[in-house]
Amino acid sequence: MLWHKTIGEGPNLVLLHGWAFNSDIFLELVNKYKKKYRITVIDLPGHGRSPDIDGGIEDWSNEIIKLIPEKSILLGWSLGGLLSIFIANKIKLNELILVAASPCLVNTEQWSFGIRKEVFDQFAINLKIDSTKTLKRFVSLQSKNKSQIQELHKSIQKYPASQSALNNGLEIIINSDLRTIYKNISTPKTCILGDLDTLVPEKIQHWYVEAGAEIHVLNSGHLPFLDKSFKI
Repeated sequence: MLWHKTIGEGPNLVLLHGWAFNSDIFLELVNKYKKKYRITVIDLPGHGRSPDIDGGIEDWSNEIIKLIPEKSILLGWSLGGLLSIFIANKIKLNELILVAASPCLVNTEQWSFGIRKEVFDQFAINLKIDSTKTLKRFVSLQSKNKSQIQELHKSIQKYPASQSALNNGLEIIINSDLRTIYKNISTPKTCILGDLDTLVPEKIQHWYVEAGAEIHVLNSGHLPFLDKSFKI
């Protein structure tokens, strides 16, 4: 069973964090909304306080689904957003909210809203050579706010993800293309982006609009949910 915690009263809201982090990254968001929602936070497999789960996106999603109450709003940030898309195709939700997330994070000839595969391949190599240094560099991409970056470093160091989980998560990111799945999801869809995000570019908003999503763009980097203007 994955580590999880539920707090608050109201409609069910489930939060899924991104690669290498843990659910503590949502502490501010939980405190902000716990009087309005019954919030469940989950540490992804091998992240935070959760045990490792072998396998790929389906195996991870199946474990997460066990903890999602009926009629939930599912909010996924970054890798958590990718998992949320997959989950929304398998169970009934009240709403799917993606935050700084993409259905396909790797560029192809027909898709320019991601990152070049060579960058991910080099990142995977660096992760095996020096995971601490590589994770620090990854954290620095999330924000230009130095104090925010320091807090993120502390969060990762307090509950470091396992090497297996980092590798599996990276494989999910590199190998997943959920564009068709996302378009076919009938659940109400919202996408919140940051106009300074270097990982999920703002220009992806046009694709999301065509895919039937409501779009909000905040003046932030890859962490829109930490911005004061962020609203659910």
